[in-house]
Amino acid sequence: MDLTLLGVGSMIGSGWLYAALTSSGYAGGLTGWAWLLGAVMVLLIGLVFAELSAAIPRAGGFVRYPQYTHGNVVGFVIGVSSLLAYTSTAGVEVEAVRQYAMYWWPALGNADSSPTTLGFVMQIALLVAFFLLNYWSVSFFGRINTIITTFKFIVPLMVIVTLFGYYHGANLEVPGTNPGGAHGVFSSLTGAGIVFAYLGFRQAVDFASEAKNPQRNIPIAIILAIAISFAVYILLQFAFMGAVPTDLLNAHGWVGLKAIFQSPYADLARSLGITWLINLILIDAVISPAGTGNIYLAGASRVLFAWAKNGHLFNIFAKVDPKSGVPRGALWLSLILAIAWTLPSEFQVWGGLIGAVTSATVFTYLPGPVNAGVLRARLPGMKRPFKLPVFGLLSPLAFIASSLLIYWSGWSVNVLLIPILVVAWLAYVVFGKKDEHFKRDVMSSLWLLVYYLVVLVLSYLGTYGGINAISSPTDMVLLIVVTLVCYYWGVASGHEKLTIPQDEDEPEHEIPVAKTSKAYS
Repeated sequence: MDLTLLGVGSMIGSGWLYAALTSSGYAGGLTGWAWLLGAVMVLLIGLVFAELSAAIPRAGGFVRYPQYTHGNVVGFVIGVSSLLAYTSTAGVEVEAVRQYAMYWWPALGNADSSPTTLGFVMQIALLVAFFLLNYWSVSFFGRINTIITTFKFIVPLMVIVTLFGYYHGANLEVPGTNPGGAHGVFSSLTGAGIVFAYLGFRQAVDFASEAKNPQRNIPIAIILAIAISFAVYILLQFAFMGAVPTDLLNAHGWVGLKAIFQSPYADLARSLGITWLINLILIDAVISPAGTGNIYLAGASRVLFAWAKNGHLFNIFAKVDPKSGVPRGALWLSLILAIAWTLPSEFQVWGGLIGAVTSATVFTYLPGPVNAGVLRARLPGMKRPFKLPVFGLLSPLAFIASSLLIYWSGWSVNVLLIPILVVAWLAYVVFGKKDEHFKRDVMSSLWLLVYYLVVLVLSYLGTYGGINAISSPTDMVLLIVVTLVCYYWGVASGHEKLTIPQDEDEPEHEIPVAKTSKAYS
């Protein structure tokens, strides 16, 4: 239950408050297909990690599995992408809290919704509150999250039931989208926050070492969290689109609504004259993102803990407090980095950073199918409590799904993120630890460097923010071909002998393997 609610609590955060409006501006009446496609793609990725985390439950598993299968270089680079993704998400959520709170307290923001000095103070105070909730113990954190998630789940359901009473099916036929069509559907997955809304499944993986019976419970929690969130989001999308006053929609189109609805559901309720719903939404608009930010700050500490366990951070961040079960050193660092994301920058509103945060997170998930492929090849006798069916098909498909999501995020995001990851790769090769496995680790990481560079070039030449030198769908076909080459290259590049240590600071979870698999140590 706790693992499932961690996932649902992460997914139903700021996404439900903004994504229905922003995705409508991209794809209009086709937005429902975007939510379905996003759920399927994230589920594919989630099922791969269900196999990995059920077989090897580790705190911050997204960072540790690449280290196990490909060594220090890949482990370091994925750690960098995780650092960007996790610490920024808590900042995005407190930004959403402040933007909706402006409805009550206008002094928190400027006319363009960017924060004032008071707004910055509020955001930092929220992050400190999350820190304190996480500091005391894992069980206390779980109890608080269960209470908050229950409330977060009830309010969207009340919104759905209420807004469907004002439903106008003709609204789905109204144009005024940018770009619209299939291109709009694909663009909305990252640009409108749809995939961002689903990414909370990772919490079950991050808290794997602290879960009871993780081999059984993690796969169930991942599947349930994605299924529940999809049902809630698809109903919210159609309830929102159908309830928008038709005269307002005809006058402005779906794109034009962004200038009118600063706080989408609250402004919609106001236009419909539903006063009680306005107040309920505004209360939840504080609680939902705050609850999600609380979870992500905790998740960020587990990722930093895992990065330290890989040997890429100081040992103080790899220590777990014996009484609370919390990696407190890593939690302190998570707080500092999350605060840094909320400081003045060119991305000071929810929509400004959402594409970059989504893409950075997907970069973190990217190696998962390759890691699972290496483990299948090198340790066929390992007991897998959850075994992904039709692995030879679904694992490459999960890798393709990650690549498409990265590509659809557009050139403006990829030109920001991919060079950071390339520099991280080069930095470790030049300045990293030169032990006896260094050359092996570099050779095992070449596929990842080539992947980054080719995706960057395709993004520049393609139709998603690029120069359109390669038309659609040729650009996506080329991307899929490159993705498959790098997938099988990555699997072949995995270490022949795998070391999967049991952490002294973590609870003992058996990772059994058949005696014939001598590569396991």
